[in-house]
Amino acid sequence: MQRRHVTAAVACGAALATLAALAATPAQAQAQAQAQADWPGQPITIIVPFAPGGTTDIVGRALAAGLTRQLGHTVVVENKPGAGGTLGLVDMQRTKPDGYRLTLVPVGVFRQPYVQKVNYDPLRDLTYIASFTAYDFFLAVAADSPFKTVKDVVDAAKAGQQGLDYGTPGKFTGNQVTMALLGKAAGVKFTHVPYKGDSEAITALLGGHVQTVVATNGIRSFMDSGKVRLLAVAADKRLPAFPNVPTFKEAGFDVVVPSPLGLAGPKGLPLAIVERLDSAIKAVLADPEWQRMMDTHGIRSDYRDHRTYADFARRHYAAEKLVIESLNLNE
Repeated sequence: MQRRHVTAAVACGAALATLAALAATPAQAQAQAQAQADWPGQPITIIVPFAPGGTTDIVGRALAAGLTRQLGHTVVVENKPGAGGTLGLVDMQRTKPDGYRLTLVPVGVFRQPYVQKVNYDPLRDLTYIASFTAYDFFLAVAADSPFKTVKDVVDAAKAGQQGLDYGTPGKFTGNQVTMALLGKAAGVKFTHVPYKGDSEAITALLGGHVQTVVATNGIRSFMDSGKVRLLAVAADKRLPAFPNVPTFKEAGFDVVVPSPLGLAGPKGLPLAIVERLDSAIKAVLADPEWQRMMDTHGIRSDYRDHRTYADFARRHYAAEKLVIESLNLNE
């Protein structure tokens, strides 16, 4: 008899808890809807998953400034370099989906799960907002280097037992893929020296610590000042901002590495906030301040809305498996 009373009490308590939850749900939903309607109501942080001074940092700060103008609230940058540009995604796993903490997404996040054990899923753990620009990858040497062409670099790697070295912003980045593809096409091995960003890799090049680097568009200022020489770009055709830089294909090596850069938030980011951000990013791309930055650094726009960007993420994640199977990025 006592057991029946206990069972009934537990059942009654559960029922009351359920009713209380149901009663609170409309109020909670209304509060959430109001919060989304009032968004943004405080500063927003964008994580740049590379060190300050590189192309991603330059672009991230320009985007933050443009979004500040578009949204009417301060947008700031937080640098989290390391782990091949994936620390922003890792951060999103413990971020509340309220639109106040976001991250830039380099395509390396789709590559790393195939080359090492990771604790994230790039499709499950992110809400894709928009892509807005694309990296280009340049093989560069110091101005006083004896290398004048890609062939010179390849020949030097063939002559050296340990392989010629090159700096990048980190393992498994598009920068490393560029040289891995060149090595495969030329039948040579290069020695990879990873850094935390383009700026660190370029500093190492200028200091004589590495013989070459693969850097992105932010290297243009070093080219313009005569400090570095760009030997080739991993694009399918010459870029308007770099008309004198040949493609790897022109040099006789089939090396093309597409690499759009976008903005994402944690999973569960409300559609209303996603659409607001997407619209604001599109407006930033037409902002004269943004365009001046693009022209200065030779960066290209590459816009995808939130639906197209999410579709790109799904397709590119699958495609990276084929790329990785043909390369050994752990060398």
